[in-house]
Amino acid sequence: MPAEKPTRTKTPKRNTSPDDPTTAYALAVHTGKIIAGPHVRAACARHLNDLKRKDLVWDLAAANRAIGFFTDVLTVEKEVRTDYGDVESLAVPFTLEPWQCFNIGSLFGWKKLDGLRRFRRAFIEIGKGNGKSPMAAGIGHYMLTATGKIRAEVYSAATDKDQAAILFRDAVAMWERSPGLKKRLVASGINPVWQLTDMAKASFFKPISSEKKGKSGIRPYCALVDEVHEHPDNSVIEMLRAGTKGNQEALLFEITNSGFDRLSVCWNEHQYSIDVAHGVKTNDAWFSYVCALDEGDDPFEDESCWIKANPNLGVSIQLPFIREQVAEAKGMPSKEGLVRRLHFCEWTESEKSAIPRKVWQACLADSDEIDPEALCAQGLRPYGGLDLSRARDLCAFTLSWVTDPTPDAQRFVSKTWFWTPKDTLADRAKNDRAPYVEWERAGFLEAVPGPRVSYRWLAEALAGLCAVYEPQMIGCDQYGLERLNDQLGEIGASLPCIVHPQGFQRRVIDKKEESSLIGSTGAEEVALWMPDSILKLEAALLEGRIRIDPNPVQTMGAASVVYEQNRTGHRMFAKDKATSRIDGMVALAMSIGVATVQPPVAGRSYLETGAMVFI
Repeated sequence: MPAEKPTRTKTPKRNTSPDDPTTAYALAVHTGKIIAGPHVRAACARHLNDLKRKDLVWDLAAANRAIGFFTDVLTVEKEVRTDYGDVESLAVPFTLEPWQCFNIGSLFGWKKLDGLRRFRRAFIEIGKGNGKSPMAAGIGHYMLTATGKIRAEVYSAATDKDQAAILFRDAVAMWERSPGLKKRLVASGINPVWQLTDMAKASFFKPISSEKKGKSGIRPYCALVDEVHEHPDNSVIEMLRAGTKGNQEALLFEITNSGFDRLSVCWNEHQYSIDVAHGVKTNDAWFSYVCALDEGDDPFEDESCWIKANPNLGVSIQLPFIREQVAEAKGMPSKEGLVRRLHFCEWTESEKSAIPRKVWQACLADSDEIDPEALCAQGLRPYGGLDLSRARDLCAFTLSWVTDPTPDAQRFVSKTWFWTPKDTLADRAKNDRAPYVEWERAGFLEAVPGPRVSYRWLAEALAGLCAVYEPQMIGCDQYGLERLNDQLGEIGASLPCIVHPQGFQRRVIDKKEESSLIGSTGAEEVALWMPDSILKLEAALLEGRIRIDPNPVQTMGAASVVYEQNRTGHRMFAKDKATSRIDGMVALAMSIGVATVQPPVAGRSYLETGAMVFI
């Protein structure tokens, strides 16, 4: 395999003929002949615009040479059905699909005026099963054997050695099936092979992870970073990036599915890649291919948009398989977030979506539909839920009116108010990746002066709301309740608060204690606890029995809800696992809980059910 010869010319080539599959793909996307998402369309438009630039060189020969390497040297496994109806795997030439030609051609065809390759960083985000790992492995082999680099270090990188080995196994399989690579490279290790070495060039290809000791001396010529969405921090990427500083043609190639953590390194790379593709930020050394749906696309109802996240649809991933995934997600709401992330490139607010987005959206009222004053004028008194903040969190207060008291079929109208510290608003907006400043300006939350929410301020705000709406009872987190009561006492106010446990404990209430809760049930005692409140809220959402005042702060929380479950199957909110603030959802659940409390389980003692009695 002859080495890649750099083109040192100052006259850019602008070949857009059928012999240029890279540009042909960009044109097909640009004209709509190939369906693609918004960020891929932007990447293709960038390519076409860059062909007009005089400070860059489009080296068609170099692009096609890299594309041809895959077909001429590499193979992939393909399942075929024999004449007898059996299925067997055959090694077939790795013929790149049009979207892969665009990726490979762009990386190796674009040059600077000095002949060096333009792109040193690449970020590829695409649906699961679309062949991103074999493509990455092929890039590793090309960089190792076809560029003429002496002492080239090529790495398959991840946060742990098992993940790093997955992509490397694809590379080893390609080596085993390729006569050219088999002749050129020597394997170290047997089942598993842990390194492929080009003895003549003193070059090697191996997996590496952040677990490796003594890794500070590595000098990657090519680093293939797998599953970036699973990286807990940027340590692996920064380790590799630091090692490339002495090599002007080193390539850091990242591949990933979409994730859910907007505080992660993957989200940062995702956002930056989108900005570069759309021209919001300028970085001539950064290539991106970020698959995504368009706004308004609904992959659970319209199959025509699937190709935007799955450009290999019908090749390495099949329609029936995705249909199965969608059907399961519709039947198991906890799987919805996973399917949206892995197969439709949608960044969700949590790893497992506890509340389906479609269900939540269906319960949101129109902007002028909810009128608390009119409800009170009808003689309806609401039930409340109050989640007090811990330092920098949101404070949330929900009032829910029962508009139909039919047992087990109650209908509700709900509104939530939010307070948050003003001094840290901008910093938390950046850390939480939430537009708190814009939401505060729009009136969706109130910013309280100071570094934390003052309990005196909160006492006055709550007293004012309760004077207008006269709630019958307010379920509260015990945290901070004593301090709040002190401040209420100082301003001569009181609220009908009752402690609503936040964990798996039950709070048993008898008639002598709270007649406002007991009277509607006809019972002598009722049990108030979070698993029951969550269950009642979920039922109201799924059955469309609740109308919720539209507030993006609350919607953010609904998309972020994560539950933890005990050994008996009961669930509670897991704030530590949620990636955004869910305080409003906790307040909402408590308000529904105090509005729908039920008697304790018959025939069981409070000790057996974990009941606790306290104020």
